[in-house]
Amino acid sequence: MPSLDIKRQVLAAAAAAEDKKAEDIRILALDPSESSLTDYFIICNGTNERQNVAISDEIDARMKREFGTYANSVEGRRQGEWILMDYVDFVVHIFSPEKRHYYGLERLRKSAMLVSMEELNSELNARVQAARVAKPAPTKKTVAVKKATKAPAKKTVAKKAPAKPAAKKVVAKAPAKKATAKKTVKVPAKKVIAKAVKKVAAKPAKKKK
Repeated sequence: MPSLDIKRQVLAAAAAAEDKKAEDIRILALDPSESSLTDYFIICNGTNERQNVAISDEIDARMKREFGTYANSVEGRRQGEWILMDYVDFVVHIFSPEKRHYYGLERLRKSAMLVSMEELNSELNARVQAARVAKPAPTKKTVAVKKATKAPAKKTVAKKAPAKPAAKKVVAKAPAKKATAKKTVKVPAKKVIAKAVKKVAAKPAKKKK
């Protein structure tokens, strides 16, 4: 049975073709007993070769962007009359109106089941809802364990060491001024002698009795 992811890809590829105005889009779910190569065919046609190339480009871009999926092979893109894109689990056929009528893939795959985009979309939604319901509700114990594991560890804040008191500024006292001894002016000996002589000469001579 095709997985949900494969069905999502098939629906996205069909939607991409619809965005580029592809005509008569059909999704064929192939019978596993008759086809072991792939699960789905997507068949559509454009009005001309140029539009067919644009449809294939849009499908290619959507697959890469949404699923990271690349086509295993792409054939007929140069001519544009029949472009085949092989994604292994599904194959996209983009025809010109004449080639589609000529080859008639729908007639060749009589055992295939036709699936509309609406049916495929509703099936996907139903399976997603069923998967959600099937999940058991978490018990109180599991919730408590999850909370305990998710509780963030308390950050240990390192205590800051008290700031050391600033050292008192030692104000250097200006050195006391040294007492400067008074300079003794030395008088030259010649001047002293001259003064003494003047004093002696100035005194009156004593009278003899």
